[in-house]
Amino acid sequence: MIAKIDGKLVSLETDSALVQVGAICYEVMLPGYAVSELANSISSDVSLCTMEYFEGTPGRGNLIPRLVGFLTTGEREFFAKYTSVKGMGVKKGLKSLTIPISRIASAIETGDEKLLMSLPAVGKRLGQLIIAELKGKLEDFAISESGGPAAVNAPAYDAFQIEAMEILIAWGEKRNEMMEFIELACKRHPDVRTAEELVPLVYRMKQGIEV
Repeated sequence: MIAKIDGKLVSLETDSALVQVGAICYEVMLPGYAVSELANSISSDVSLCTMEYFEGTPGRGNLIPRLVGFLTTGEREFFAKYTSVKGMGVKKGLKSLTIPISRIASAIETGDEKLLMSLPAVGKRLGQLIIAELKGKLEDFAISESGGPAAVNAPAYDAFQIEAMEILIAWGEKRNEMMEFIELACKRHPDVRTAEELVPLVYRMKQGIEV
């Protein structure tokens, strides 16, 4: 099993990266939050904790080996637990991780079904199942970036906020920065309820235009 890759980040897509190790380039699938964290590291050396899985149907003999990358071993451990939930496969799990793992773990521990439902590929039924199966098992991951316990009252993201964030990230913005602008924009303008309204509002705020 390939458990870690150290090499040069050659390129970055919305859901994967190419990492060059010697004369070999590895394609590594990534969760959305990790793509944002690595946005300024192209052409630099990076270190990714990895796990392997096979994509395809075993009975048909068309299995394709894939590598999944994370920024820390803790994130990899969280992902293994997260994808143990029935109905949450590797691809769906990666697609859903658009915000930091600490916030998702905190939502599971506090039973915040609304936040989980706002994640891509996670509906009401799967969100409830995740809480039912994992609540009480993720305390070690529900930690804020400052190292303390994650805030129970951390703002939950509605579907339109997640959609706006993904649009902004696709246009080259940094996820952590956009999270702050989205939260501030929605606090100042609670009547905004669609991504179409929120995206230009965030851009105006980023440009320093008072809104």
